[in-house]
Amino acid sequence: MLVLVVNAGSSTLKCQLIETDGKKSLMKSLAEKIGQSDATMSLQFLPDGQKKRYAIGGVSIDRCLEKVLELMVSEPGSPISSLEDLDAIGNRIVSGGEYFDRSVIIDDETFPLIRKCEALAPLHNPPADTCIKMMRRMLPETPQVAVFDTAFHQSMPAKAFMYPLPMKYYEKYHIRRYGAHGTSHRYAAQRAADMMHRNIKHMGVITCHLGSGGSICAVEGGKSIDTTMGFTPLDGLMMGTRSGSLDPAIVTYVMRHERLTYDEMDRILNKQSGILGISGTSADMRDVTEAAHAGDERAQLAIDMYVHAVQKAIGSYYALMTHTDAVVLTAGIGENSAELRERIFAGLAHMGMILDKERNDFTGAIGEDRIVSIDDSPIKIFVVTADEEMRIARDTAALVMGEDVH
Repeated sequence: MLVLVVNAGSSTLKCQLIETDGKKSLMKSLAEKIGQSDATMSLQFLPDGQKKRYAIGGVSIDRCLEKVLELMVSEPGSPISSLEDLDAIGNRIVSGGEYFDRSVIIDDETFPLIRKCEALAPLHNPPADTCIKMMRRMLPETPQVAVFDTAFHQSMPAKAFMYPLPMKYYEKYHIRRYGAHGTSHRYAAQRAADMMHRNIKHMGVITCHLGSGGSICAVEGGKSIDTTMGFTPLDGLMMGTRSGSLDPAIVTYVMRHERLTYDEMDRILNKQSGILGISGTSADMRDVTEAAHAGDERAQLAIDMYVHAVQKAIGSYYALMTHTDAVVLTAGIGENSAELRERIFAGLAHMGMILDKERNDFTGAIGEDRIVSIDDSPIKIFVVTADEEMRIARDTAALVMGEDVH
């Protein structure tokens, strides 16, 4: 089945055209800085096509997606000649709230429920919904599927997902822990089980999705039992521009003293904090690491704080689960920064998570799923390449063919 996977973010749009029968990616595109004057988009047909870049300054996210669709039909080397060649469209949706515990076909019944979840992921759900709406208009006969980051975490018990607030706020507003990156956590845990030739139903795995956004998940018996992200993706780890967990009294304290509006405070917590806020240099860990090597003390502090937060989360989930067999690192930082992996596990070796420095540093293995712990490490450490798009495509194909997914 030929599936177009659409992953819309607050200022990015990632698309892949995937042939699910052969598990092959036929096209990849990435648009960045959407809405800004210097926005750009790259598109490449695989395996041998040249990557081309396009200026898309000031273009909205739905117009950006239209551009991708236009190029898929008009560019030489494209595997399709018409949009009617697409069998289905799979959409990554960050939050499905309590409405969805699995992927669903988007129709007149499910789409209004998806739109109700926009407040739970205000940076990601609205642009995703905009893309869905546009494609329902352009391709009304092509089935669309929503794959939710939160669905995997619907298995969490109440003791993990409830907040210690008056119960009326849960009953009225469904305020609870929803988590995120569920598609990534689900894939990473299963990949570790496969590489260990084990049944995931008998394993305990700690999965670490460490990118510009980040979260850690305790996976026991193949199910999420706790995760660091909460009611929204703002909670948990310190991230690229998000603060992560902090004393809630800080919010009201700063608002009073700075005379800030709700929207201004929301912008500070989501877009001006985290690695960017501490380093003052960048939200990109690569830039911050380079600045730290050059002697920038604020950049070094940002790295120290980030490592500390990750270590605390891994340690807490080690204590929570009945047993831990593996720790998996995935996404941009987790996959590519040998230096941060070394620092993280230097503080966790006493728990039985013992990194092999040579395996960890081997640059020839970047992009490959691999073990980076020593042979006799009681808990194996894995680096797994994030493959959310393939997981989304597979769920999409299964649903369109009438199969159940969970």
